[in-house]
Amino acid sequence: IMAAGEDINEVMKEYLKKEEFMKYEQNQELIDQIAKENIYLTMEIQKLEKELQEAPGSSQIKEDIPEAKLKFTSLENPEDDSRFSNISCSFQVSSQVPYVLQKGEALITFEEEEVAQNVIRMEKHHVQIMDIGVEVMAKPVPLNSGVRFQVSVGVSKMKVNVTEIPDELPESQMRDKLELSFCKSRNGGGEVECVEYDKQAGSAVITFVEAGVADRILQKKDYPLYINQDCHKVVVSPYMETHLKKFQVFSGISKRTVLLTGLEELCLMDEEEIGDFVNIHFQRAKNGGGEVDMVKCSLNEPCIAYFQE
Repeated sequence: IMAAGEDINEVMKEYLKKEEFMKYEQNQELIDQIAKENIYLTMEIQKLEKELQEAPGSSQIKEDIPEAKLKFTSLENPEDDSRFSNISCSFQVSSQVPYVLQKGEALITFEEEEVAQNVIRMEKHHVQIMDIGVEVMAKPVPLNSGVRFQVSVGVSKMKVNVTEIPDELPESQMRDKLELSFCKSRNGGGEVECVEYDKQAGSAVITFVEAGVADRILQKKDYPLYINQDCHKVVVSPYMETHLKKFQVFSGISKRTVLLTGLEELCLMDEEEIGDFVNIHFQRAKNGGGEVDMVKCSLNEPCIAYFQE
């Protein structure tokens, strides 16, 4: 009996050794896998850091900005000519926020926020359109993010931009040639203070000593530049500096506009006519509505509605 017990103990020891060895191997595989992933992630971090360093310092924002007419309301009389050196203005800009209206949906905008919120709280509405009773659901309109920012623009009265300069001379020679050309009074020029020339872009900024020279030159769209007895026409334009300030991103839910769904079965009808029936229904106080600002239906195909802050 003792011998049999000893054999069992030996078998158990061997079994435990094998189990521990298998666990050890599994752990080693996991450690190797983690090490490989760490190496891969380190390489990815280095790659992204390099891309970040190589990225240009300035960025561009592409947004649909609503058109606006400008009106100048006052005029200042400067005390001396130094006040004429620059003109500056500032604009507050808010982007339009697009909302995709799907087939069978409508947007209704009320004059009062309270009416819109009441319509949403009621949720289900039975609207009679001709001889068809339609159950529509009223929901809030979640909007994508928009942007709001201030643009400060300064227009110099002492400098002009010059573009489309031919690449025919070394940098230093072209700088001298530009100074000589823009000094010529017969072409409207005057004494030049400095020339900032960008050979690669084919452009330059000319700064004049006296006020009024830039205005004379800008009366024409181009200016003669003589190189080796050939006359080239370079383009002149105002020199402007723009600065972006107070950039903000906003998002939210429209307070006066309600999304109506459930109009799919009316897809063959006239959208404007359906809009009139919807307008009439929600104008009535007994239906939980009130004064309607506008209605936009999308029955045949999706369309885009634009919201403004």
